[in-house]
Amino acid sequence: MGKLHEPLGDDAQSCGLPSALEVMGERWSFMILRAAFNGLHHFEEFLGALGIARNILSNRLARLVEHGIMKREPLPDDRRKIEYRLTEKGLDLLPAMLALRQWGEKYACGVPSNPVLCDERDGLPIAPIGIHAHDGRLLSVWELEWRDRADIGKSPASEGDVRPKLNVL
Repeated sequence: MGKLHEPLGDDAQSCGLPSALEVMGERWSFMILRAAFNGLHHFEEFLGALGIARNILSNRLARLVEHGIMKREPLPDDRRKIEYRLTEKGLDLLPAMLALRQWGEKYACGVPSNPVLCDERDGLPIAPIGIHAHDGRLLSVWELEWRDRADIGKSPASEGDVRPKLNVL
């Protein structure tokens, strides 16, 4: 199959990372998202909880709405008041947020955060976010490889075939 690497230049249009970073790659966007996951919905709540400047908050909320991560909903009893709610697209960012949080606890803070995010059913902390195979196996970075879409599911041609591994270092 030869060595295949992810395209890294400007022609890497099929990679979602640059697109995701274009929308979310800024500290305040993540902090607003974290606040929304913690139940904040109103402009003034975000403003007070985050200590963010009004103009920056307004700009970031508008951007999150523009990209479909949050939606603006007028309150039924007072249509002049607006709530910001996470959309399905926004809710899908939770694993990325948790992975970044866990990374920060491990390498930046050095200690686990408090409070601890737990499974509601049994009250135990969630597991570290990981990379899982299609069958649920937890994979290490050394068990990953890039493949052309046409080669997905194909086995190596022979035992001596060296498949390309993910270059991370």
